[in-house]
Amino acid sequence: MLAYLAALCFLVFCMSVLRDPRRFRNAVLLGVTVTLLSVYALAQAQAGPKPLRIAVFGAVVLLCLGIFVLVLLLIANGVKMIRKEGRRLGNLLSLLAGLAIGGVVALFGYVMLYPSHVKIIILITLIPMIGYVSFLFLCFLGYAFLYGRLRVRRDVDFVVVLGSGLIGGSRVSRLLANRLDRGRAVYEDQAARSNPPLLLTSGGQGPDEALPEADAMAQYLVEHGIPTQMIRREDRSRTTEENLRLSKAIMEELKPDYRCVVVTNNFHVFRAALMAHLTGVRGHVVGAPTAAYFWPSATIREFIAIFLSHKVVNIGITLLLGLLGLSDALTATG
Repeated sequence: MLAYLAALCFLVFCMSVLRDPRRFRNAVLLGVTVTLLSVYALAQAQAGPKPLRIAVFGAVVLLCLGIFVLVLLLIANGVKMIRKEGRRLGNLLSLLAGLAIGGVVALFGYVMLYPSHVKIIILITLIPMIGYVSFLFLCFLGYAFLYGRLRVRRDVDFVVVLGSGLIGGSRVSRLLANRLDRGRAVYEDQAARSNPPLLLTSGGQGPDEALPEADAMAQYLVEHGIPTQMIRREDRSRTTEENLRLSKAIMEELKPDYRCVVVTNNFHVFRAALMAHLTGVRGHVVGAPTAAYFWPSATIREFIAIFLSHKVVNIGITLLLGLLGLSDALTATG
């Protein structure tokens, strides 16, 4: 039965991706499929031959070791982020995540070694809440990985490069340069096989910037061989959503039936794709490389932003699961 449910869920997942890959429900469908298959595999292993049971036990041991290694890596990455980027909250996320995972594991171990009525109630209450958030995060991580590897298969009319902060208020940062280089590569690939698209630089002027990000980005592209007449600028946006909405207006004015590619950094691809779907932008989102040490905290920040974009539903479900866990705990220990 589980195998049939997994197959059905995978079929719905494939149909949903074909309809529009820029939806979070695709991530959830993929997560449900993998969960059903995992439960089915465990059930088969329990009733299967001894070598299979040993293999499953080995996989569980590796998973436990992996969690321990993950905690150490996240904490080490958090320390590196602080040293390189400063002590802003966004730079502390990998460190906080490592400490949180380690704390939960320590709590489990402590309750198992020194059980008590109150500790067991707390643990049973927390398990479904942690499970829900962890499930969503793994869904996000898995599908974001897959979405980031989808290729641009159609000819496009525009390549939209999303802005980022300027160094010293006027110079393109390394992170933004990576986006522009990826946009230039997409432009050159499209130009080689069809009519060259227009490059649209998108970014307004921040309070600490001497010029709009779009202008600095356009200057960078010209310096790297892109003809001035192939560049358009959107210089009023302050957020990713504004980047997309204002760029959409420009594209629709120039070509109502446009298709585009949106370029950002790899950690930001999936959330930008969700926003592109929300704002009605017709196009695929691709990612540019990011420094490896920056990726964990940035990825966690992206997930938090997605989670809070539906905060009423997600926080409501989390609290409801906590209440159900508490009710079960009181019933079981009462």
